Amino acid sequence: MTRISYAEGRAAQPEALDRIVGRLRGSLDLPPVRRPLFCGIGASYAALAVPVEALRRYGVPAYRVLASEVAEYPAAFDADVLIAASQGGKSSETIAAFEQTRAATVAVVNVGDSPLAVLAEHLVGLGDEPDSYASTVGFTGTIVALDLIAAAVAGDPAAAKKWDGIGELVRSVGRIPDVASFVAADVVGSGASRASAEEAALLLREVPRVPAAASATRNYLHGEMESAGGTLHLIFGADREVELARTLAGAGHQTVLVTTAAVDSDGKLSVVRLPDVDPAVRVVLETVVAQELVAVLAEQRGVVPEQFVFANHDTKLGGVDRSDFEAAS
Repeated sequence: MTRISYAEGRAAQPEALDRIVGRLRGSLDLPPVRRPLFCGIGASYAALAVPVEALRRYGVPAYRVLASEVAEYPAAFDADVLIAASQGGKSSETIAAFEQTRAATVAVVNVGDSPLAVLAEHLVGLGDEPDSYASTVGFTGTIVALDLIAAAVAGDPAAAKKWDGIGELVRSVGRIPDVASFVAADVVGSGASRASAEEAALLLREVPRVPAAASATRNYLHGEMESAGGTLHLIFGADREVELARTLAGAGHQTVLVTTAAVDSDGKLSVVRLPDVDPAVRVVLETVVAQELVAVLAEQRGVVPEQFVFANHDTKLGGVDRSDFEAAS
């Protein structure tokens, strides 16, 4: 896989997503699935909120866990198929989960010749799309693949139509609002948008190096929001999230609401409107908003997105190659 810059990854994302949809539509390599369990680590774990939410809407019990939990306690999970996401296919915890599980294994990866892809019994590949180190299309493409897997497990082949024109939808996402200086960020969402919230918090930490935390909406209401102060609040959703955003902004806190609801910006509340689309598609659009936001913040703070601070050599099989941080361009 070619490594490109964060800016190049964002610019190439619409066309790449169209290619991924075309590549995966109707060609998934899956075993029979009755009791799926999804696992991953980092951004890949965040992405798993999408198929879990989709399958629960279909009435199929589905859960996500950290890959490290499966690796440590493989007999504790009653699953017939373990579906793992790892964009580069080298995450040591996810590889260990596949080595320990007794379930059939499905890997969702971008890099087709990666260790996880080789180990998996079934492979769903994005097609070695060029990607940035702080992942752009690797993450959003994984969302597409996981949603198509959920539809296939539920027996709903027509669900793939939701992804028609995804590239154009990504291009249509509105400009992000200007944000004042802040010391930390809270990112909140529910349902499938928990993936957006968790990915946005990770990007805020990885790219502009902002301390950030992700919370499920209902959990955030139960005390977590009490620490508001000098904090950017990034809220994804159109239900209880709207009232939450208005409450925070009304109390004088800088709040960005990314929503399909008919809400206008007002005072401390800035609104990014999205089209009313399927939850999985909405997650991709929400993620694009987050990608743009952190790019602006990185530029403001003088941080180069490719220059990560720490290289933890036990997180990737074979260790971390410093050259992987560098874009080909």
